[in-house]
Formats: sequence, C-alpha cells, structure tokens
Amino acid sequence: MSRCATVSRNLDEPLSGTAATATTWLLLEQPGPWGAEALTSSHLDSALGRALEAAADGTGVRVALIRQPGPHADHGAPPVRQVYAAHTVPGRVWLHSAITRDPQRLLQLDFPALGAGDHRSLGTVLGARPHRGDPLALVCTNGKRDRCCALLGRPLAAELADSGVRGVWEVTHLGGHRFAPTVLVLPYGYAYGRAGAHTIKEALHGVREGRVVVEGCRGCSAWARPGQAAELAVRSAAGEYRAGVLSVVRTDGGAPRWEVTVVHADGRRWRVTVAQGASLPPRPESCGAAVLGAPARMDVTHLRALSPTALAG
Repeated sequence: MSRCATVSRNLDEPLSGTAATATTWLLLEQPGPWGAEALTSSHLDSALGRALEAAADGTGVRVALIRQPGPHADHGAPPVRQVYAAHTVPGRVWLHSAITRDPQRLLQLDFPALGAGDHRSLGTVLGARPHRGDPLALVCTNGKRDRCCALLGRPLAAELADSGVRGVWEVTHLGGHRFAPTVLVLPYGYAYGRAGAHTIKEALHGVREGRVVVEGCRGCSAWARPGQAAELAVRSAAGEYRAGVLSVVRTDGGAPRWEVTVVHADGRRWRVTVAQGASLPPRPESCGAAVLGAPARMDVTHLRALSPTALAG
C-alpha cells in the first residue's frame, strides 16, 4: 500500500519561489555601480553584456555579475576578474573558479554544454579548476532593480563579511526581491529569503557538511517553482536534509495545479500536488511599489509516498 499524507498547511511564504530557474550559474566580477539590467547597464562593456545574454538564452545558464561587499566607487576596469561557474542539478553538482584579464573570453565558452553540466570548456577557455575554497553566499544588492535589495541586502553582505565569513559576494538581481534580503548559496544552488546573518551562516555550515538548511529556504534554482516547493515539502516530510539526494524528475499539469514527482537517490519516490495560490493579505510587492498586490505562491496540498506497485505502473 502506498502511504498518503495530506498537507493541510500552506508553505511559509519564503518557500513560494526562488531565483529564476537556472541549472548553471556563470558569475563574473564587475565592480562599480549596477543598473536595473546590470549586464548592459554597468561598467561592463554593454556589447559584451548583450552577447552574454544572447549566448546564455535557452541554455539553462544564468549569467550574473558579482562584486566584493563594501563601497562601490568607480576605480575603472579591474585588471583581473574573478569568474565562478556552478552547476546545481543534484547528483551532478560542481563549482569551478578562474580568473581572467579579458572578460570577452567568456563568449568562447560552450553555453549549451555548461547548462547540461559539462564543464570542460571552462578549463579549455579560462583555465578554470574545481573550487577548493569556501562555499559562496551571493547576496542580492541590485538596488536599481529594486531598492529593497540595496536597503536590506548590502547591510547583510557587510555584516557577513565583517564577521569573517568567507565566500561572500554581492550579486545582481536574483529574483523574488519582495523576499529581500535574498541570498543564493553555491554550489548546491539553494536560495534564501528574508535572510539574517545567522541563517546564512547555518546554510554555509550545512553546505560544508553536505546538507540543506530548510529554514528560510526558497528552493533550488535548478527546478521550476512547483518543483522547488515539492522538493522542500518532501525534505520536511521525510526528514531528509542531505544535499544531492532528491531530484524533481517529472512535473505534470499547469497553473494553477501541478503533480510533481520527486525521487530519492535510494529509489524512493513521492508524488506531490502543488497549487498556485495568492499571498494574502495584499501587500507591497517591493520597497518601491505604490500599490498593494497579492503575488502568486506555491501551496503543497497533498504528498504521497509511492509504493513499488505504483512505481511499476
């Protein structure tokens, strides 16, 4: 017999969404101010920014800019830039790093291969190697996109860096600015919303131990929103917090209701019903919003462990 469980509660709002779906993140250091569309409205060459956007389109790669926490006066183009790339699909997670004097070289990368988890072009083009340092905490501070990110994100990034946490970077728009401060933790690609320093420190400690901290977690960026909610619900129901052991293998249906299949590395499977609801009561969707809204949220309404018979069928 399959074991059924009805989930009568809604997921907490921070679990209702995450950064835009990305199987692979490509991060390029770019100091100085960022505009609303940072790749084309920063001190990065705008033609290069447009070319990177075009190269990544439809590949599963998300390109973002990073900078060290602190003042962002314009000191001209840096002679050497840090580059990171991270693939976040469970079971095939990796994080590589490189430095470059010529960011134009990023256009020589094989973007479809990167999106599929093949990192070989990173080594060939940039001399990248597996990252042996601390996990990364990317704090969204793109205030020109939404001022919440600057008002709440920059103090968090500074607090983390000042307290000795390594691997902290400011990053351009992650998505979900109404949950600011928002933070993406790599290599596993889990996002956190309305995050405090304690939560992020715990999340980074969890990465070092190979586990996922679900407090304040908004899901893994490798999955679409229904899959994010389903995976986190299975983690809580099964008490499974190890990283890399749960995958979203199928999503049926469409808004406002999905049936999501989550599989464990040991063969266990769950079917999760996710319904799209509205966040109530109405609220401003960002610091700069002039009107109230009711943004969509993902509610898990039913979770069922599938029996071997169900799997065979």
